[in-house]
Amino acid sequence: MIKKSSNSLAREQNRTAYLFLTPWLIGFFCLTVGPMIASLYFSFTKYNLLNAPTWIGLGNYSKIFSEDETFRNSLLLTFKYVFFSVPLKLAFALIVAMILNKGLRGLGIYRTVYYLPSLLGGSIAIAIVWRQIFDGNGVVNDFLSWFGIKGPSWISHPDYIIHTIIMLTVWQFGSAMVIFLAGLKQVPTELYEASSIDGAGKIRQFFSITFPLLTPVLFFNLVMGIINSFQAFTPAFVIGDGRGGPLDATMFYTLYLYLKGFSFFDMGYASALAWIMLLVIGFLTAIVFTTQKYWVFYSDDQGGK
Repeated sequence: MIKKSSNSLAREQNRTAYLFLTPWLIGFFCLTVGPMIASLYFSFTKYNLLNAPTWIGLGNYSKIFSEDETFRNSLLLTFKYVFFSVPLKLAFALIVAMILNKGLRGLGIYRTVYYLPSLLGGSIAIAIVWRQIFDGNGVVNDFLSWFGIKGPSWISHPDYIIHTIIMLTVWQFGSAMVIFLAGLKQVPTELYEASSIDGAGKIRQFFSITFPLLTPVLFFNLVMGIINSFQAFTPAFVIGDGRGGPLDATMFYTLYLYLKGFSFFDMGYASALAWIMLLVIGFLTAIVFTTQKYWVFYSDDQGGK
C-alpha cells in the first residue's frame, strides 16, 4: 500500500512538472526545433517564399562553395570581426572587473553603469547613435579637430567602418565583466597573502593566481563571445547602408544571409547559408572545448589533466 502510494505521488509530481514545462516545450518544438527542421529541408530546395519549394539536392551548397565570391568575402570579414572583437572585449571586461574588485564604494552603481551597454548596445537606437557619433561631422571628428587632426568619415570609408563596429562591440563588455567579477570574488584571499609573504608582486600574483583561477570563467566568456559575435547583425545593418556597403566592408555573414532570404527571396539558398554558419560555429566551439584541457585550470583536477 505504501509502495503504491509512493508511485502515485511520483506520477502526480511528474504530471505537475510537465504541466509547468508545457509552455517551454511548446515554444521549444514550435519555435526552435520546427523551424530548424524546415530550414534544413529548404536548404536542399529552390524556394522563393511565393512558390512551392523545388528539391535540388546539394545544388545550393555546391553553388555556395564553387561560385559565390560574396560568401567567401563575408565569411572572411566575419572571422576578422570575431578575431579582433572577442579578445578586446574580454580584455576590457577583465580589466574593469579587476578595478571594481578593489572594494570601491558604490560598487553596485559602477557595476550597473558598466553593464548597461550590454543591454542597450545591440539595439537599433544605439547603432544609430553610434553612426552619428562617428559620422564625418560627428562628435569624434569634432574632438579630433581640437588637436588640429582632420578625422575621416569613419562610416563611409571601407577601411574604417569595420573598426567602428568593433569598437561598438567592445563597448558592450558589461556582461562578461559581471561574470569576471563574480569569478574574482571566488579567488581565496589567502593565496594572495601567502604569495605576498613569498615576495610575489602584483604582476606575478595575476599570472600565478588570478588568471589560472579565472580560466573557467574565461572559457565560458570565450565560447559565448564567439557564438554571439558570429551572429552580429544590427551594427552592420544600421551603421552600414543595409546592403553591406561601403564596398562590402560591412557584409557580415548574417547580413548576407538576411539579404539572400528577405531581399532576393532566395530562402533555400539562405537556409543553406544558415546551416553552414551553424557548422562553422559548432566547429570553432568544438576546438575551444577540445583545447580547454591545456589552458583551463580546475582546482579539483590540477588544470584538467
